[in-house]
Amino acid sequence: MQKKIAIIGDRFMLPEVFRSEIEKACGNSLDIRTLEMAWPDEPMEFGNPALGLDKVKEYFGDPDEVVDFIGDAEIFVTQLSPLSDAMMRRLPLLKLVAVSRGGPINIDMAAAKTHGITVVNVPGRNASAVAEFTIGAILAETRLIRVGHEALRKGEWRGDLYRADRTGRELSEMTVGVIGYGNIGTRLVRLLRAFGCRILVSDPYVQLSADDRNAGVELVALDDLLARSDVVTLHSRVTAETRWLINKDTIARMKPGVIFINTARGPLVDYDALYDALVSGHIASAMLETFAVEPVPSDWPLLQLPNVTLTPHIAGASVRTVTYAAEQAAEEVRRFIAGLPPVNPC
Repeated sequence: MQKKIAIIGDRFMLPEVFRSEIEKACGNSLDIRTLEMAWPDEPMEFGNPALGLDKVKEYFGDPDEVVDFIGDAEIFVTQLSPLSDAMMRRLPLLKLVAVSRGGPINIDMAAAKTHGITVVNVPGRNASAVAEFTIGAILAETRLIRVGHEALRKGEWRGDLYRADRTGRELSEMTVGVIGYGNIGTRLVRLLRAFGCRILVSDPYVQLSADDRNAGVELVALDDLLARSDVVTLHSRVTAETRWLINKDTIARMKPGVIFINTARGPLVDYDALYDALVSGHIASAMLETFAVEPVPSDWPLLQLPNVTLTPHIAGASVRTVTYAAEQAAEEVRRFIAGLPPVNPC
């Protein structure tokens, strides 16, 4: 009997890409149905007790529509669709959920275990994209790319940016502090090494690779990193320990004139404290890609500061992220059909 697979994609993780990769991995003898949701043209939601989604952190899609679409499928592939306990009770045939994200935060994992549903994900799916983006973010600040661009857009020729007391610095003469040495942090360090900068890493739960140690990368305590770094870039996960990791106290321990980069997660930063440090000049400039509230309010004070570059949480968005995540999800589907254990069980 054909395996029934339900795919709910969106306008980033396209359902036809999922289908194509699954057919490459498993052949064409499958019963596959697809549905495309409107994200990111419409915003995600963040938990909704009224819909029984209080244990789902962020998601996109109406629970009834999702359940009706999955129907009698044994395998469900998605990026953002929610699955709560109540929804799983209505899906007795569902056995595998492949979530094409770094974490299955749209799934009630406790309920999945209770219902005997295997959930897999794609850790590090956008690590390369975010690491590359972070290099661009650092260069935008260190070489005054944003400053020059904004001036020219206003018709101002900032020849003064060639003055020795105003021009930017090269990474080759700077110390870059990388907080977090996971999938993204390790890739970023590999890219940074090509610039010849001094690289400090702070992460209490890892050891540096032999390759990084041999290249002179240093693993240091957080306070040491903050005190020595010309650029501080965040790549930690959000946990109870790291929430508001960058706050009034840790900012005070940073070197005056530091450049701050956040392409990780908004809840890692106390944005009120960051605002004060940017206004005072203790932090010379910042590049912010993620925020505590998304989309950011139009009257958010940080939008008004001249020494901040902002982007709308797009660091992980690349064509390769889409194809890589679909390939990994397809491999999990292939292994499930073949009776093999998953590569990335949650």
